Amino acid sequence: MIPEINYWAVLLATLSTMIVGTVWYTPKVFGNYWMRLAKVEPDGKSAVGAITATVLVSFVSAWVLAGATVIAWHFYGGSFLVNALVTALILWAGFTAARFITHDAFEGRPAGLTTLNIAHELVTFLVMALIIGVWPPAGTV
Repeated sequence: MIPEINYWAVLLATLSTMIVGTVWYTPKVFGNYWMRLAKVEPDGKSAVGAITATVLVSFVSAWVLAGATVIAWHFYGGSFLVNALVTALILWAGFTAARFITHDAFEGRPAGLTTLNIAHELVTFLVMALIIGVWPPAGTV
C-alpha cells in the first residue's frame, strides 16, 4: 500500500519548519541562550548550506509524517487531525528526542541545550502535524 499524501500540505509543512526555526532561534526568543550553550559565535558566514540542508530534511520529515499519518488513520480511523498529532508525538519521542538525548549525552552537551533542541523539534513536528492534519489527501476523509 502506498499512502495517499497531500504534497501541498507537505510543502507547507516544510515551510513551517523554517518559520518555527526562525522564531525559535531568534536572539530575543532562544537564540542567545542557544548560542551560549552550543558555544556558537556569530561569524557572519553564509548559512546557505545549512538552510538548504534544513529545507531538504524538513521536506523528508514532513513527507514521512504525512505518510505515517495516513497509515495510522487507515488503521485506527477517527479524526485525521488527531491521528496526525499523535503520530507526530510518537515519531518525535521515539526517534527525534530519543536520538538527541543519546547523542548529546555521549557528546557531553549541556542538558539545557538538549532540552531546548528537543523542545524545538516537538513544536516543529506538532506544527507540521497541524498542517497535515487539517489538509488531508483528497478522497481520504
